[in-house]
Amino acid sequence: MGLTPATEAACAALLTELRDAGQLPGVVAAAFGPAGAAWKGECGQTHTQYRIGSLTKTLTAVAVLQLRELGLVDLSDVIGDHVTDSPYPRSTLRDLLTHGSGMTAEPAGAWWERSPGVLWHQLADANRSGADIFPPGQRYHYSNLGFALLGELVARHRKMSWYEAVRVHILEPLGLNETTYHPSPGAAEGTSRDPTTSQLMREPAFDSLAMAPAGQLWSTWADLMRWGAFLVTGDDAVLPGHVLVEMRTAQSADPDVQHVGAYGLGLRLRWRPHSTLVGHTGSMPGFLAATFTDSISAVGAVVLTNATTGLAPEKAAARLVDLVEPELAAAELEPAPATLPSQSPAAELAGEWYWGNTAMQLRPTATGFCLGSGGEERCFRYLADDDYLGLDGYYAGERLHVVRRADGVVSHLEVVTFILTRVPYDPAAPIPGGPQEGALSWPG
Repeated sequence: MGLTPATEAACAALLTELRDAGQLPGVVAAAFGPAGAAWKGECGQTHTQYRIGSLTKTLTAVAVLQLRELGLVDLSDVIGDHVTDSPYPRSTLRDLLTHGSGMTAEPAGAWWERSPGVLWHQLADANRSGADIFPPGQRYHYSNLGFALLGELVARHRKMSWYEAVRVHILEPLGLNETTYHPSPGAAEGTSRDPTTSQLMREPAFDSLAMAPAGQLWSTWADLMRWGAFLVTGDDAVLPGHVLVEMRTAQSADPDVQHVGAYGLGLRLRWRPHSTLVGHTGSMPGFLAATFTDSISAVGAVVLTNATTGLAPEKAAARLVDLVEPELAAAELEPAPATLPSQSPAAELAGEWYWGNTAMQLRPTATGFCLGSGGEERCFRYLADDDYLGLDGYYAGERLHVVRRADGVVSHLEVVTFILTRVPYDPAAPIPGGPQEGALSWPG
């Protein structure tokens, strides 16, 4: 579904503003919703494929979580247990993914983004004696080096190069055929402007080799749009949705700007008044990029340019989401049906329940049910034999059990010691403290 002409015009005006304000050679952007692409625009001299810099880290992170799902690693493991020659061997995988390890931001040696890459053994040897900048787990401190270590972890467990593992286990299953290690024919050339003369100049582009997991890849607006959607919905062929929820849960933050956002497991989180944008930015010499998707509405945006400076890609993507979300979310998000009694394992539980004397409405869903009170719902997924798993809020991860009488009729629900009954303080249910004893009578 597309946008109204007025919104399309506003999106085009935003691109023109971004190009002119940043003196960009060109900028390309796209917006999408739950139904897919909704708008694509370009301003100035644009190309199909761009280098995406640190957006590469999101793919490295997914590759690591795939290893965890296979039982090959645990996020509490230290990198040295899997990559025995790794520098910073006591850094946990979780700390590396969240930039909470405390290690240095950049590898020792020449400025890696502007220099020919080095092989793993050279990178490891050069950084062997490095000291932590912060104690592990104390705070967020962005580290490109940390993702090089994670890439080597992926390579060793998959018994292939980091990129081959990403291609085989992520790009191909998701159909991201335009995301490549090296630029494709006709890809954009990195540029920057001389700050004194405004002359456009070429920027260098090197194979990052051992640092590739931190920022090597090239991609297109179409592939990044599909990737942005995946970061919210998941895909069982790569990672299921509940793992993406884990990845986009805040783990670490810079104390000075934590009011703006935080970092999950390899994902940048940008706070909004009502939700969170999930994704990442990217920069390499001559390129800036961003992909962000709203975690609730599934509306997102991609922004790409071949310029070293002149664009704040995260803010640009967020502005584009703000422009298109009212239409895409309203048009494409369907409200959940009030009840699904014929499909839900919880059909017999539908209706009113009480937590003490607090009324709650139970709404069956296709996979379980949701309990609502005061305008908020907490949902549960059916497991088996009257057992359900809490999915969100206070009950996330907790088990709820349907307790039945001898004749098979439901007596009450029990979740983390709380008893829910069909009537307030049901005397037939084992509520601690016994039944309610009546209203208090106040003197005077």
